[in-house]
Amino acid sequence: MTRSLPTFTDYEAFRTWRADPSRWLSIAIDIARSHGIASAPPRVFTTGTNLVVGFDDQLILKIFPPMLRAQHTSERASLTQLRGRVRIPIPEIVGEGERDGWPYLIVTRVPGVLGAEVWASLPEADKERVLAEIGATIADVQRVPPGPLLEIEPRWDVFMQSQMEGCRARHERLGLARKFLDGLDDLLRDAAELIPLHEPPVILTGEYIPENFMLTQRGGRWQLCGLIDFGDVLAGWRDYDLLGPGAFMAAGRPRRVLSLLEGFGYSRSDIDFALKRRLMALMLLHRSSDLNRHICIDGWQARADDLLQLQELIWAT
Repeated sequence: MTRSLPTFTDYEAFRTWRADPSRWLSIAIDIARSHGIASAPPRVFTTGTNLVVGFDDQLILKIFPPMLRAQHTSERASLTQLRGRVRIPIPEIVGEGERDGWPYLIVTRVPGVLGAEVWASLPEADKERVLAEIGATIADVQRVPPGPLLEIEPRWDVFMQSQMEGCRARHERLGLARKFLDGLDDLLRDAAELIPLHEPPVILTGEYIPENFMLTQRGGRWQLCGLIDFGDVLAGWRDYDLLGPGAFMAAGRPRRVLSLLEGFGYSRSDIDFALKRRLMALMLLHRSSDLNRHICIDGWQARADDLLQLQELIWAT
């Protein structure tokens, strides 16, 4: 008899339970069989937030706990809205349903190598090329009308206001150095002027990071070949999606930063103090912001005396 999926009210309890696939893999296999999908050999993906299993190297089953139903809503709506409208391959929904109150999606598997597995080893020229391709992909996604994604809560203006109100407390809790905290009030005052709250919103994934894109080698050169994970999509101001690749991948290298921004559509003349100030503010206001963990620049805390110097370090061109 197939087990039932349990009920969780605490995310940490769910994460602990998810870490042991023997507790839930048989349920995932049963769901796959109910859709006529061969179950051998399943591959459990240990990264990410939800229950994720690959079947036959072609399909992915994603099962969302009820407490994260919003991620299912976001993923489903995003893949539906973007299908056939972007140049980069993305998963396609081939099945869906619900088991014990847990919604799930069956999607096609995007071929390629996960960026997180190879990014560190890429030659510098390939990193610059991939960042340009990521910038262009962000712009391509943002040209698609948001449609039903406009209904995803919170709205951009409400989201930004909430992030601004909780910004200092968040970064104090996360241990941001005092020299950076001291400039936070000035940055937030600037942010209120620099970050558009009521411009026409675009589709934002919030997570153009190595864990969410696929790479392949063609002619000895690494290239972007796919985009995955749309569970945290919202609609808002376009620059927000530059923060993931800016923090995790550009690493303050001027040619990388320029590749990303020019790929996105900014010219050299656009990359001025106001743009860097806005990007610095958005980095501190991002829903996952934790500068101590996310800025991938060696020795950055010693190389900047305040937030003004830090924005020039991160967005060096």
